[in-house]
This record gives sequence, C-alpha cells and structure tokens, in this order.
Amino acid sequence: MDYLPVGLKLSNQPVLLVGGGIVATRKARLLARAGADLHVLAPQVSDEIRGLVLDPDHIQLSPWDDRPLGEYAAVVAATPDQEVNAAISRGAKASMTPVNVVDDPSLCTFIIPAIIDRNPLIISVSSSGCSPVLARRIRSDIETRYPEGYGELARYLGSRRDEVSASLGSENERRYFWETLLGESEFINHVLHSNIAAANDVFQACLSGDGYSRGAVYLIGAGPGDPELMTFKALRLLQQADVVLYDRLIGDGILEMARRDADKIYVGKERSQHSMPQSEINENLAALAKSGKRVARLKGGDPFIFGRGGEEIEGLLAAGIDFEVVPGVTAASGAACYAGIPLTHRDHAQSVRFITGHTKNHRLDLPWNQFLNEHETLVFYMGLAGLGIIAKELVSAGRDPNTPIAIVEKATRGDQRVIAGTLSTIVKRAEEDSPAAPTLLIIGSVVTLHSSLRWFEPA
Repeated sequence: MDYLPVGLKLSNQPVLLVGGGIVATRKARLLARAGADLHVLAPQVSDEIRGLVLDPDHIQLSPWDDRPLGEYAAVVAATPDQEVNAAISRGAKASMTPVNVVDDPSLCTFIIPAIIDRNPLIISVSSSGCSPVLARRIRSDIETRYPEGYGELARYLGSRRDEVSASLGSENERRYFWETLLGESEFINHVLHSNIAAANDVFQACLSGDGYSRGAVYLIGAGPGDPELMTFKALRLLQQADVVLYDRLIGDGILEMARRDADKIYVGKERSQHSMPQSEINENLAALAKSGKRVARLKGGDPFIFGRGGEEIEGLLAAGIDFEVVPGVTAASGAACYAGIPLTHRDHAQSVRFITGHTKNHRLDLPWNQFLNEHETLVFYMGLAGLGIIAKELVSAGRDPNTPIAIVEKATRGDQRVIAGTLSTIVKRAEEDSPAAPTLLIIGSVVTLHSSLRWFEPA
C-alpha cells in the first residue's frame, strides 16, 4: 500500500496552514474539528478561517517566508502557487514535520482521507491521492450504514471495557463476547435510540452467558420503487433482518439490499388474488419474532398510507412484540415527482387529497361531492381497476369532463410510464395503452405541467 493509515492526535498542538482561500478554509474546518491550535500564514484569509483560529496573533498576513517548520506538529499547504507548495514540502521534510500539500500527493508525507466522523468512531477512506472524488463517493455509501448514533455506541462500548476485562479472563473470551454483543442488532438499536436501560439488559445477558435472542419486527416503508429512495434507517434495519416479508410492490433492487442469508417470504396481494391473507401475515410476523427472528416487513411506499401498517402494529402489540416503523416516500410523492407533476402549485392547487380507489364487488362508495374543488389535486391509490367508475362518478358529481388526469405506471422505476388524458378520455387511453399495476391516478390541473416539468426519462 502507498500509505499506512494512521491517526494524528492534533488536539492543542500547533499546526501551520499556509493559504487563506476556499481550499484552505475547508482544511481549516477539518483541523479545527481535530482540536488543532491553528497558525495561518497567507496574504489574505477568509472570515471563516479568522473565526476558527483561537488566537488572533496566530494569523500572519504575509506570503510564504521559508520559515523553520520544526515547531509544528503538522503543516498543510493550500496555496495556488506550485513553487510555494514545493518549498513548503521541502522545508517540512527537512525538519521531519508531517506535511500535506493539497492536490499534490507527490509532495505529501501524509494525506487527508475522506472521513466519516462519528466521534470517537472515525472511519477514513483513501484512494492514496488517485481519486478523491471516488473516496468521497465510497464515504457516502458507508455513511448510509453508520448513522450519527454510532459515536454513542463506541462510547458505550468503551465505558464497559474494564467490566468485561474483569469478568472474562482470556483474550478469546473477550473477543467472543464483543462479537456476540455486536451481533445483537437490538442492542445496537437500543443504544442508537438512547434506550440505555434496555441496552444494559442485553449487555448483562451476553456477559453472563445466558445469551440473548429477542425478536423484533421492522415495518419498513420501501418507497415507490427506486431503491435509492430508501432512507438510511430503512436500509440499516433491512440489512439486520433475518427474515424479509415483501409484496409485489417491492422491486428486485430493494430485495438485493437485504442480507444474502436472510429468508425472503412473498406475501403479495394482487387484484382479486391474495397469496397470503392479512390475518395470516399478522400471525407470521408475531410467530417469527417470538422465535427470536428479526423480521423486516417491507411495504411499498409508506406503511401508514394505505399500507395496513396500523393493522399489523395492533397485532404486534397484542402479541407483546417489539417493533419499529420506518416511514417511506409514499407513492403519491414519488409518482408525482418523477412524472413532473407537482401535487401542489400556487397557480393550480393549494391542497392535495389521498383517496383509496380499491373497489369491492365492482363498486366504489366514496363521498364524490367532496371532490369538486378545482384547486385541489386528487390522488387515487389502487385506482386502475376502478378507473371507469372514478371518471364517471366525478363527472356525475359535477367535475368538468375536461379535467386533466394522469395514470402513472410503475412510478420511479426504469420502465415508468405516464398516460395523460381527461376524465372523458382516460378510459379509452387506458384501453389503448394497457397500463399494468402498480399505478397511481393524479387528477387536477397540475397534470398539465407534466410535459414541461418532467425530468425523469425512463430507460
């Protein structure tokens, strides 16, 4: 490897920063976070750098002056002059002082990697200066796995090390204990949510050798289809799950983010065909959790918007099962955004209404006379089967037959399609284009903005 990863302890140590512009300001922020006693040398410095330097006397407004560098714990050169940067590098190397020259690895004795700061947990990613942008991209991926609370987790573990050392004599025993404890996702979740009493219970159970296998259910909003619309928390809990229950609204890309060894159970519901009744889903969730499994219940969109999340929670509460609910991007928001149809717009609609379009016995009993406000957008979930009924009833109740309507098919996915028309023409358009579920209906004048505001072009 080109560089040995090490950590410089710079707290209260003098560090010289040469430069005062935009790049130097970024480095000053980082050095200040590390607690360095900043000394700055530059003809001009930014206001932010002035605020980061604790002692105003440590700012010298002058060009590089070939000064001795042995008194500094480290030197960072961030000037636009390559000759000056090279001179700083030579001076630092002559005095055996660590030196970093921004964007020139050949002049560095240390480099500053992309950093995930979960103090005291610090994760760094380096490309050895070859591609800082790639390192930052990888850093972003890692950040999705380890939220801010992992710093608190590291502090908790550090506070219990003496207790573990006193209880477990051998290094192998201690290592096995820590691996077992950190294998318990509920322990990690308790610490991340500051539920320290519960975390202590798991800690003591593992330390006493009793083991710990308390199951839990995670109701996860998986969004409307695009895997990148999953939240950080949704991804983290999905990757902790032993079992994943999913339905037809969950794309393959989302399932691929689950653990490879997790059991995956399809519980999808399709129009006029239920592969698993809701009552059986509720029973399975409770039974799996009682057996000590961590269960991810993936739901398209958001669990609490036509997702039956409330019903499933009632069953978990009755069974005494621990659970967590993770909100997701609801289908209305995702479909509208990717179709270029703002749900609200001050020139078109000042409110939006979400409505279930699910039919029963070919009927759709809704208060149609409440849907006549031309300045309100209507969004029908599960409305494809009842499209003809919806269009007919709205017109019968008093809506203009020329009211725009859009069918958004497979929203946010690579094969998304938008079929636009009016209440009087949309049924014929649907017969011609044959959209397939999942679909969403958007009704109102905002639909006319689709052609001018759309930005997402499906593959």
